[in-house]
Amino acid sequence: MSNQELKTLELEKVEGILHLRLNRPERRNAFNGEVISELARSFSEVSEDSGVRVVLLSGKGKSFSAGADLNWMQEQADLPAAENAAGAEEMARMFLAIARCKKPVVARIHGHALGGGSGLTAAADIAICAENTVFGLTEVKLGIIPAVISPFVLQKIGVSKARALFLTGERFDGREAERIGLVHRALPEDKLDQEVERVITELRSAGPEAIAQAKTLIQEVADLSLEDAIPLTSRRIAELRATPEAREGMGAFLDKRKPQWLE
Repeated sequence: MSNQELKTLELEKVEGILHLRLNRPERRNAFNGEVISELARSFSEVSEDSGVRVVLLSGKGKSFSAGADLNWMQEQADLPAAENAAGAEEMARMFLAIARCKKPVVARIHGHALGGGSGLTAAADIAICAENTVFGLTEVKLGIIPAVISPFVLQKIGVSKARALFLTGERFDGREAERIGLVHRALPEDKLDQEVERVITELRSAGPEAIAQAKTLIQEVADLSLEDAIPLTSRRIAELRATPEAREGMGAFLDKRKPQWLE
């Protein structure tokens, strides 16, 4: 998608990095139907874009995302049941498009990441936040639940933490988000961009197909027993070490040169 087509996002591709910025700062980047549609389409398209190595998801203005726009949520509630359900599924599939993107997704989080904003955080592969960021699974305070984001959040923080945070709806800062595993690093805000750049540099040093396959491997192995994992993991490494990218990567290491994806 181009910026001319977008109303709620801003895209910028710089040296293989797609900067994808939520662009409703006047609403603290709360998402409505347009945001959901544009995010889902953008992540589906970039997943197949060979010119992109990393996606950096961020929010313009004072906050990453305050979650779902409550005016839009009320509009959805007033729809006929089938349309209401379809809108909810579209939102769920937007989070899935982020989580299943073949490119590594880095989230740069600041200000507020409430409700669905915490869901976006959980859907990203690597989440880095300012330590004063305000997080919260606050839906119960509004008489609803964090339904569509729950699978993504549970994968990050586990059932025990979810039982406390889903039920209380309490807010917590970036340091607590790091402690419970929702984000990977929480830093002073003036160090945030430096850490984001460091992570992106690490990602760019890896084989692009290897990263995509590593994401798939996590999905395939996570729920298997050690015994059941052996046939799958043995087959995957046997297949992948014979690929051109693997031959290039191992050859470059042995030859003490840069692999072709860094040249």
